Amino acid sequence: MKLLQAGFPLIISLLVSPAFAVSTSANVPSTESASAAPRSAVLTSYQQDAELIRQTYESQLFTLPAFKMGHYGLRMYRQTQDDKYEAAIWSDMARVASRLNHFATEVHTPEQIQVYTEKRAQKYRQKTDDRSKLRYSVTKSKPEYFYLGVDLLGSMARANEYGLKHRDDEKLRQIIRRYDFSDYASDPDMIRAWAAQLANQVYWLRQLGEQDVVGEFIKAFRATYPDTQDASLSDKQFMNKIYGLTHIIFAASEYYQKPVNEHEFKWIYDYYRANIDAILERTKEDVIAEVGINFLLAGLDNDPVVDKTRAAIQKAIDRKAGMVPSVDGETELRDGEHRNVLSIMLLDWRGAKAVPTVSKQPHIFDSIPYGLIAK
Repeated sequence: MKLLQAGFPLIISLLVSPAFAVSTSANVPSTESASAAPRSAVLTSYQQDAELIRQTYESQLFTLPAFKMGHYGLRMYRQTQDDKYEAAIWSDMARVASRLNHFATEVHTPEQIQVYTEKRAQKYRQKTDDRSKLRYSVTKSKPEYFYLGVDLLGSMARANEYGLKHRDDEKLRQIIRRYDFSDYASDPDMIRAWAAQLANQVYWLRQLGEQDVVGEFIKAFRATYPDTQDASLSDKQFMNKIYGLTHIIFAASEYYQKPVNEHEFKWIYDYYRANIDAILERTKEDVIAEVGINFLLAGLDNDPVVDKTRAAIQKAIDRKAGMVPSVDGETELRDGEHRNVLSIMLLDWRGAKAVPTVSKQPHIFDSIPYGLIAK
């Protein structure tokens, strides 16, 4: 309750702020093709469409759940450094603090972790979609992964990015050290179920100065998904492969905080260039936008792949709804947040920035949620 009380006035103040007001005259993007229009006009049309989506989300940002609000606000702050996202970032910090407080006080012994993971696994067991069924089937022999990889590591890494840590940081690190993460990261079945998540997690471990199994994961990933076998993959497995590739780049950038070196990941960029048409045909807008942003993170703004991904996203926009809908045409804001914030970033890229941190933007961290402290 104290967390909510601390952040509530700020959220209310931003809700009524002109910074989040929707323009009454949204720009209409150019309909000229990239090949026919001057380069500057094409770029302007991309930016106009990014603004259209931004207005749709920012007029209702604080109606989203805390995770979605924080996901959007943090990414937009890293792009713009605009303090209007401060409340969303605080909400994200509060979410991280709440989860780490829970783990440090109530879920840290092997017995407690077992009970927790059984409950987490049951949620996947009850779902009927193919991906959830695969994840449940693959992970039931390694149920602690739901706790360690899916929940604990992400929260610790996010606090770390802010320049913070939990007050029981060492206690939480000791939990991580009980497990050999290569057991998950080098398992082909786990990769088929959790490629993007594992990519995040192996880099988070490195970021936290714990186990470094990045090399093992990449070797196992490439062996699990050899390029010569793309044609034999189902569309869902092909998409899982591309998600894994995009998240290797994202995680290496510490999520849009620093640029990446194309040569370090030449095998990924060469693959994208050779297979972009298949990617556009066989994957969803989320994945397409991520591929384009991977190029932007490497400073490859003028690569033809970027224009292809931008054109695909621009074509997918539902202009009446002011957003990129799902493949089924759904325009629900909450479910579309991930897809649409990626679309904004792709269409109006502002560069990689290592912000916000407690040292660089102290005003954002005036009221740090209970349980988090400066590193």
